[in-house]
Amino acid sequence: MSYTDLPLLNASLNGLSLALIIMAFVFIKRNNEKLHKLMMMSAIGSSTLFLISYVIYHYLKTLNASLITKYPEVGIMTTVYYVVLRTHSILAMVLVVLVVIAVRRALKDEREGHKKVVKWAFPIWLYVSLTGIVIYLMLYPFNPGNPG
Repeated sequence: MSYTDLPLLNASLNGLSLALIIMAFVFIKRNNEKLHKLMMMSAIGSSTLFLISYVIYHYLKTLNASLITKYPEVGIMTTVYYVVLRTHSILAMVLVVLVVIAVRRALKDEREGHKKVVKWAFPIWLYVSLTGIVIYLMLYPFNPGNPG
């Protein structure tokens, strides 16, 4: 595996996290706390692996500035790309804090406090996971300036 394979791995981990948090939502709505917890811990694991892979990839890219991928100037799609990228990045940072608080409250069995945080964390996590995939698609396979 080359470091150039990491963007696809990252998008796949985002997709896995998305599927896991949706399953966790379904399980908690069915009052199945055991499977809900398993799905959430798996989603946290997947997201942690994503973060590690993301940092490694971008570190390796900084070692060779000619490898930095940029979205081409192609009109409205450039604006769309940067809006998605910026909202994704900002909300991803917010999400880390929310997940830490939610997990802490869950582990302390503070159900009402957990629900208050999750009310915000769940839709943000959905958005961050989905837009992570969209960013990959826009930057690599559907990038009009990408020769490969």
